[in-house]
Amino acid sequence: MEAEADVVIVGAGISGLATSLGLHRLGIRSLVLESSDSLRTTGFALSTWTNAWKALDALGVADSLRQQHVTLDGNVTSSRITGLQTFEMSFKAKGKHGDHEIRCVKRKLLLDGLANELPSGTVRLSSKVVSVDESGYFKLVHLADGTILKAKVLVGCDGVNSVVAKWLGFKQPAFTGRSAIRGCATFKRSHGFDPMFMQYFGNGIRSGAVPCDDANVYWYITWTPSSQEKELEENPAQLKQYMSSKLGKIPDEVKAVVENTELDAFISSPLRYRHPWELLWGNISKGNACVAGDALHPMTPDIGQGGCCALEDSVVLARCLGEALLKNSGGETKDKEGEEGKEEYERIEMGLNKYANERRWRSFDLISTSYVVGFLQESNGKFMNFFRDKFLSPILAGLRLKKADFDCGKLSIS
Repeated sequence: MEAEADVVIVGAGISGLATSLGLHRLGIRSLVLESSDSLRTTGFALSTWTNAWKALDALGVADSLRQQHVTLDGNVTSSRITGLQTFEMSFKAKGKHGDHEIRCVKRKLLLDGLANELPSGTVRLSSKVVSVDESGYFKLVHLADGTILKAKVLVGCDGVNSVVAKWLGFKQPAFTGRSAIRGCATFKRSHGFDPMFMQYFGNGIRSGAVPCDDANVYWYITWTPSSQEKELEENPAQLKQYMSSKLGKIPDEVKAVVENTELDAFISSPLRYRHPWELLWGNISKGNACVAGDALHPMTPDIGQGGCCALEDSVVLARCLGEALLKNSGGETKDKEGEEGKEEYERIEMGLNKYANERRWRSFDLISTSYVVGFLQESNGKFMNFFRDKFLSPILAGLRLKKADFDCGKLSIS
């Protein structure tokens, strides 16, 4: 079976849904293909920094999410070795683009908030893309069920194992050797934590806890596992028990967050990233195809910018595509395969090139910064622990705010 669509977006994660919504706000219909049978909420929650709220405002979904999540007042960093606080920083600071705004947003609420704004039928579940090829000015998207979609524009928002990124020539993202456990604890009554981003470093382990609202606390642990520890990832109960024993000198109430998390409310996964130099000479776009989100810039979670950067991508991409697709003049029937089709293809290609150029250095910067920050935060040894606790903590915390002080702009097109 063959069908046509102006814009096909592969992947109904943050970047896929946000790109579709950005296009919808501009009056452009898209089709979002998701391989799973439901929207995936892997990761439970994500740090949503100032730059992400600028993007969510542009998409028109920020206010409802603000009402469901607590604003974080600041960051507290402590040593897992001594138990002592090493640094505290307020988030109530002004940046180049206005006041900072940081929350920890539940992933399900974010995805639902984006999806609920889309027209019915936009997201097609259980639609796994197996390959991509070309036919004239169109991309042919082959699905596992035999369907072939003919698309004027193809956008890959299909994560670290992106089919579209592979088609564009990108290599598989590299493994860092580190792993992360992420979970969310739900309390029957108020958890009692102040609205602070709590972080703990030392002995090669980085951990943290962040309240989402009065009842939910997101937590994470990142470390470099031994081969024996990797085997534990197959057994959630043993993994939870083992990691609880390695939390170090952190407050009992924070330990209780991990211990009280249900076995189905946390996951463990290896951390992967794209070598940043690949973005400098790789094809972020080619013709009428491009990538966004984790398909473009998989990064380590150390500055909390993966999802935020994906939201930025979506606004910029929707704006650039809007400029290309809305420049059709007149109401006459177009010859899709002939001169008119060629003109539209060239406009789309220019729009996607503009998007790629806007996102290339921003993605390079965030991947690189995140990798270096993670390396420094997890480095072990007496000297490194002392140097990080005494000197690096304020620098690393300040980098988070600095990288979040970014505005991707509005959706409106000239």
